[in-house]
Amino acid sequence: MVSRRGFLKSGGLALLGVGLMGGIPGFLAEAAASEKIISPYKKRKTLICIFQRGAMDGLMAVTPFNDQYLKDARPTLFMSAAKAGNGSPLIDLDGRFGLHPSMKVFEPLFREKRLGIVQGIGSPNNTRSHFDAQDYMESGTPFNKGTSSGWLNRAVGLLGHDALTPFTAVSMTSAMPRSFYGDNPSVSISNLQDFAIQMRGNPMGANMAAKSFEDLYDQTSSGLLKQTGKESFEAVKMLQKTNIKNYTPANNAVYPNSALGNSLKQIAQLVKMDVGLEVAFAESNGWDTHFNQGTENGIFARNVADLSGSITALWTDLGAYQDDVTIMTMTEFGRTVHQNGTGGTDHGRASCNFILGNDINGGLVHGDMKPLAVENLEDGRDLAVTTDFRSVFSEVADKHLNINNDHVLFPDWSGNRIGVMRG
Repeated sequence: MVSRRGFLKSGGLALLGVGLMGGIPGFLAEAAASEKIISPYKKRKTLICIFQRGAMDGLMAVTPFNDQYLKDARPTLFMSAAKAGNGSPLIDLDGRFGLHPSMKVFEPLFREKRLGIVQGIGSPNNTRSHFDAQDYMESGTPFNKGTSSGWLNRAVGLLGHDALTPFTAVSMTSAMPRSFYGDNPSVSISNLQDFAIQMRGNPMGANMAAKSFEDLYDQTSSGLLKQTGKESFEAVKMLQKTNIKNYTPANNAVYPNSALGNSLKQIAQLVKMDVGLEVAFAESNGWDTHFNQGTENGIFARNVADLSGSITALWTDLGAYQDDVTIMTMTEFGRTVHQNGTGGTDHGRASCNFILGNDINGGLVHGDMKPLAVENLEDGRDLAVTTDFRSVFSEVADKHLNINNDHVLFPDWSGNRIGVMRG
């Protein structure tokens, strides 16, 4: 069981999938069931980040289809935008870059200038280790392994609220991601339907006999703790009173039946419930395509179909909430320009990312990407990193969440933005 005082200290909650009614402490379930639902939070802006773990091949997702060097380097993996033959061609975005055909649901969003793409984005640290590159990107300090906090946790600390809700920062994962490490409150939820509360670093208590919520927070001496406890209670109460299992997405949105689709559907529910969500995180796995990567079919095609389909379903489902939400993807690095001997690509450097929202400078492929001649490649083999990931992450977070403190958000960075946001 969780102690009263431990629960009221909402920072560091980890919500894990092991049973909703059975897992919530008895005192909280009893109190919540007897209370009227009240949303104590104002409508807030929400940033949703999706980490593509394994390193996405950005040159296949968004291909410079006129680049002869790429065509020569990928004799069986290169895809054309020419509408000839029986295959599915790339979707010509601007006469230079083509979107993978399995991401066709992204095309209308790009044409509507809601979707922006950054090509050549990556880390200034040239490691090709998945673990290190992910750690550097999530900490936001690519040359400092000792950073204890994640950049999204620091973003939460810069939001400027007197009291954060327990659902200000939510990761739809079974374990807390590196991005959320730190002192500011965050939760990890594997499934909204079926969860219990596990306190990180708090002792387990014994006496849970309180009969009302007031019995709980009145036992604390700190006014701030009382307020945090009350907000925690209201948020959990709202989750309990919502028919999450039978949720019907709005606007005929259809989510893929996948881990990512399910995660984004639950994030949509949290946004619509007005529980104070401001930063959300989800993961997409399986991007390490060393073998049999495929072209219009295969592993890569399935992955990008799931990614674009899940994001588009979320966007459609949000409807009237779209003005308040920005969605951004990220991946630790890209793949080699040359395909390997097993029909795949190996660890490279730069990749691309996607940013969706009504305040995005969309309909453009941003970034400074040179022809893929060997003299322009990093180490003679990889797409060079021409856009530091921090220049994009900071611009999106600052403009959308209005936090405006790059020194804290990315302490070792002093670069320039590239104009992915309007204004």
